[in-house]
Amino acid sequence: MQQSATLKRSLGLGAIVLLGIGYMTPMVVFDTVGIVSGETGGHVPAAYVIALAAMLFTALSYGRMVRVYPSAGSAYTYTQKALNPHLGFMVGWSSLIAYVFLPMTNAFLTQIYMSALFPSVPSWMWVIGFAAFVTIVNAMGMKSTSNLNTLLVVFQFLVIVIFIVLAARALYNGVGYGTIFTIEPFYKSGMDTSGLIAGATLLCFSFLGFDAVTMYSEETPNPVKTIPRAIFLTALAGGVLFITVSYFVQALFPSVNDFHDPSSASPEVALKVAGQLFQAFFLAGALAGTIASGLASHASVSRLLYVMGRDGVIPRKIFGYVHPRLHTPLFNVIIVGIVTCSAILFTLDTATSFVSFGGLVAFTFVNLCVIAHYAVKKKEINSPMKIIVNVIAPVIGAAFVGLLWFNLEEVSFKLGLIWTALGVLYLMYLTKMFKQKPVDIAFDEAEESSYIETEEDTETASKEKRKTS
Repeated sequence: MQQSATLKRSLGLGAIVLLGIGYMTPMVVFDTVGIVSGETGGHVPAAYVIALAAMLFTALSYGRMVRVYPSAGSAYTYTQKALNPHLGFMVGWSSLIAYVFLPMTNAFLTQIYMSALFPSVPSWMWVIGFAAFVTIVNAMGMKSTSNLNTLLVVFQFLVIVIFIVLAARALYNGVGYGTIFTIEPFYKSGMDTSGLIAGATLLCFSFLGFDAVTMYSEETPNPVKTIPRAIFLTALAGGVLFITVSYFVQALFPSVNDFHDPSSASPEVALKVAGQLFQAFFLAGALAGTIASGLASHASVSRLLYVMGRDGVIPRKIFGYVHPRLHTPLFNVIIVGIVTCSAILFTLDTATSFVSFGGLVAFTFVNLCVIAHYAVKKKEINSPMKIIVNVIAPVIGAAFVGLLWFNLEEVSFKLGLIWTALGVLYLMYLTKMFKQKPVDIAFDEAEESSYIETEEDTETASKEKRKTS
C-alpha cells in the first residue's frame, strides 16, 4: 500500500556536500592532531594523505552502489539486494547503532564545551537543550536543517581560514619550524613507516560520515547522478581540509612534546596562535561543529529508520511514517531526539565505540557489495577498466577497512558484538528462525513509494527523453 506522504526532493549537490562535511565536523582535526603527532613522529599531514587515499576507495564503492539502488537505506539496502536479505538486515542493524550514537557523541561534546564556559549550569541541561534544538530543526524539514547546517559549516571554515592566516604569521615570525613552507610534516629522512600507518588508521575514523550523504538519496531530484558526486566530493573536500589544517598545526608544533596535553590539543593550539580572544572564537567554531554534525547525523539516522520501517523490519506505522506537510519522518526525528537525551547515562568512550563499530561494518559490506553486484551478478569484468573498478578498487577499499578492524579498540569490538547478538535474536524472531525473508517488499516498490516529482525532475526526465530520441 502506498503511503500518502513522502520525503521531499529538495536538496541539490552543494547542500548535500555541506551536510556531509558538517557530519564529518571540520574542526575535529584540531582534536586528533596531538595524539596522531605522537603516533607518527610529527607527520600528521602525511598520515592524513594515506587516510584520504584509503577512504576514497570506499567512497568509490558507495558511489557505485548508489547508482544501482538510489535509496535512503545506504549499506542496509545495498547488502540486502546484492548479498542476502538476512545479512542486509544485520548490516542495517549494525549501522543503526553508529548513526544513533553519533548525535549522542555531539551532545557530549556540546556539554563539555558549554560546561567549560558556564560551570554553574548543570551539565545535563546542555544535553537536553542540544537534543531539543536539533530535534526541532530536523522536524521542521530538510531544507531548514540544510540551511542551518550550511551557516554552521561556513562559520567553521571562517574559523579555519583565520587560524591558517594567524598560523602563517606565527611561522613567518619564527614559531615552530620558522617557515611557512616546509616538506618536513610530510616527509623526513628516517621517518617511521609503521607509525605513519598506525596514525593513518586512527585518522580514518575522522572520515566516518562521508557515507551518510547516501541517506539523502530520496531527497534530491537526481540521486543517481548527484549522490555519487556528493560522496566523492565530501570525502575529498574533508581530506584536503584535514591535510591543510594539520600541516599548519604540525608546522607550529613539530614534536608531540610541544603539546602540554596531546589528548586535548585544540585549546592549546588556539591559545598559542593568537591568545585568549581567538581561543574563545575558536571554541565557538568547535561548538558550531558539534551542532552541525548533530543536525546532519540526526537527519541521517531518521532516514535509515524510515527505510527500515517502510520495509517492515521495524514497526511500519511508527518508523515508516512521513508527516504530510513537513515531509519528514517526524516520529523518527522525535525518537532520535529522545535517545540523544540518554547521553547523560553513557560515557563519551562508549558512544564513540559504537560509532566506530557500526561505521566499519557499513564500510566493509559496501565494498563487498560492489564485487557481488558488478563482478559476480552482472559479470562486468570483461575489460581492464571494469576489473579495476568492480574488483580491484573495492578489494583495496576492503583491505584498508580490514586494517581499521585490526586496530579497533577492544571495547568497541565487544560492545559491537553485544549489539550484533541482539540483532541476531531479533532477526530470528522476525523471520521465524530464518524460515522467511526479513523484508518482503521489492526495491522497485520502495523506490516508487518514496518519490515526489518536482519541476526539476520533470525537466531532467524531458532532457533524457530528448537525448534518447
